[in-house]
Amino acid sequence: MLIKVCGMRDSANIEQVRSLNPDMIGLIFYARSPRFVGLESLPHLTASFAPALKVGVFVNETVAAVADIAARFNLNAVQLHGNESPAECAALRQAGLKVIKAFGITSAADFAQCASYSDCCDLFLFDTRTAGYGGAGVKFDWSILAEYKQDTPFLLSGGISADDAADIRSISHSQLAGIDLNSRFETAPALKDVAKLRRFIADLTTENT
Repeated sequence: MLIKVCGMRDSANIEQVRSLNPDMIGLIFYARSPRFVGLESLPHLTASFAPALKVGVFVNETVAAVADIAARFNLNAVQLHGNESPAECAALRQAGLKVIKAFGITSAADFAQCASYSDCCDLFLFDTRTAGYGGAGVKFDWSILAEYKQDTPFLLSGGISADDAADIRSISHSQLAGIDLNSRFETAPALKDVAKLRRFIADLTTENT
């Protein structure tokens, strides 16, 4: 199962998280987020996070703006949380970036919106629908994942906490590719509790080995 740790900004904290070998580390380029990475962060966030993919999170930016920031920060992938069109997703994918499209979910009917994106995205991300962009640390009803019938694999997001390992292991959906971890593993916005992440990852993987 893929593990993405999102909302990073502090270089020392990033290095601590990298020691846990996550598959993806996310930087948020949405100015209204408390985890916003401004261009002043450029000097210490351009280095590779390999083997983890470096993912930039955007909301309703133009393709040109996303591509420019992707080049400046050496991003491997972009995660789009706004009203980005399939054509915009396709353009970013053609530029050599992996594309993750986020969808706010409250009911099984919400999965219908994913259909037009199936040919232009590498992954979907299912988050809790809120008034803003992102789940705000709140879960949606994971039981409705059974109603997702499309072929594009997805990451599960929205309020995942250190207590959820067993529930996540119990999800048997064939397209569940991984999980996105953020606010419930923080000591402050953009600062992750590495010990809590380590315990959770161990709990998530132990019974699958």
